[in-house]
Amino acid sequence: MKIVAVLVPCFAMLMAYAAFGQDSKPIIDNERVTVWDLTGAQAAAGPLANPKYDVVRVVFSRNQGTAAFVPKGKSERFSYVGTSPMRIVTIALKDHPVAPLANKSGYPNAFPRPGVKKLIDNDRVTVWDYTWQPGTPTPMHFHDKDVVVVYLDDGALSSTTPDGKRVVNHYSFDFVKFNPRDRTHTELLVDGHQHAIMTELK
Repeated sequence: MKIVAVLVPCFAMLMAYAAFGQDSKPIIDNERVTVWDLTGAQAAAGPLANPKYDVVRVVFSRNQGTAAFVPKGKSERFSYVGTSPMRIVTIALKDHPVAPLANKSGYPNAFPRPGVKKLIDNDRVTVWDYTWQPGTPTPMHFHDKDVVVVYLDDGALSSTTPDGKRVVNHYSFDFVKFNPRDRTHTELLVDGHQHAIMTELK
């Protein structure tokens, strides 16, 4: 099974997205992003563009995925090839840029790190793909940017701050989370498997 991203221009899909955005309830909506989770027929037919905002779209099935960036007003979509149902998370980037925080933590930024795969890097976002490995903690790192995380598997991660405080978070396949910046921690896979696509906002 594989995911293939094919971008197809279509003005009609641009208009359909405007209607979809009005009729569908987003899963995240704040001053920085509006996020929709599309499944089934919506995912297959749903347009990639937004007439008002730049868009990041994450297309995925279990434990694999990719992403595309489309500037505002463009109309393109993903075509999916594979045996598993396609899921699409659409992230509309609002016109509310926030400069990254100065990193005074003494630790490296969250991106880059060993094992990471960069998918997109432009003046709006950095999007990257990461798989946590059993028994291998991430380096202690600082999040200088807000981030939207799409989890691609089922597993638990322990998060430990520099002062030793530890919490275990269980994430399931297709869970989407907005994490604010200004966090320092290391993470370790403690149960199951975990893989995610991160969209850092600039």
